[in-house]
Amino acid sequence: MKTITFNQKKISSIALEFDELIPDEVFNWKKSDFDKYMVPIGNSRFPLSDYFDIEVEGEAESPAQVKMVLNGDLGRVKYIGCKMTDGQIVTNSSVDLHCGAEMSGGSILINGDAESYAGREMTGGELEIMGNVKEFCGASYIGDWRGMTGGIITIHGNAGKQLGECLSGGEIHVKGDCDILAGIHMNKGLIRIDGDVTRSPGGQMLNGDIVINGSVSRFLESFNQDEIVLDPTIAGKSFLGKYVKFTGDIVRNGKGTIWLSAEKNRHLL
Repeated sequence: MKTITFNQKKISSIALEFDELIPDEVFNWKKSDFDKYMVPIGNSRFPLSDYFDIEVEGEAESPAQVKMVLNGDLGRVKYIGCKMTDGQIVTNSSVDLHCGAEMSGGSILINGDAESYAGREMTGGELEIMGNVKEFCGASYIGDWRGMTGGIITIHGNAGKQLGECLSGGEIHVKGDCDILAGIHMNKGLIRIDGDVTRSPGGQMLNGDIVINGSVSRFLESFNQDEIVLDPTIAGKSFLGKYVKFTGDIVRNGKGTIWLSAEKNRHLL
């Protein structure tokens, strides 16, 4: 196992771009390789060693044998783990945009918050965010129609707007609350929200499942109420309690399913 530790020396006012610094690319790098590396910042490149001290311990024959640990204030470091296929990344701070975007394997643990587009268009792997995440988590990028297609995103805090927009597979689990339009344009996969939802989950969804254990302040009228189900099995997972099953979005002839806690959403029945 190879452990690569990044200890921050100073913070850049313009975000550093870490999309090239993933286990796939650096699994056979030595400390001297990191010392020579020029990190993208805006439209220029600067020595990574100006911003981080790098420690390299152990050896690796493949990305799967690499663990990257990032220490410091990473609020101006974006694209962490972008397009990674294997290995581990752990950040001991909040992070900037596009963390875990397009990843297909491996794991990322964020010990803090994540900015917008975390897990964007990911196809596999695991992204775990111990704090909150901003808008478009697990979503598509601007102008595309397909968001996340595989993998698992776990958010221990709250999620921002349009969580799982255009979700096409995989699973997103929010253990806190969620802002508006979760699962908009969704056509496959599972979204689980343990807390409350501001309004309008599942707008224009075609397929997939959204499970909400908290209260929804405003629900779209374009979903048909089907039945109340006790202890349902949803997307192969068991849920305890009474859930109201809705299908839609009928404005798109959708066959998606939203499951609302009957206890927390009596105002919608």
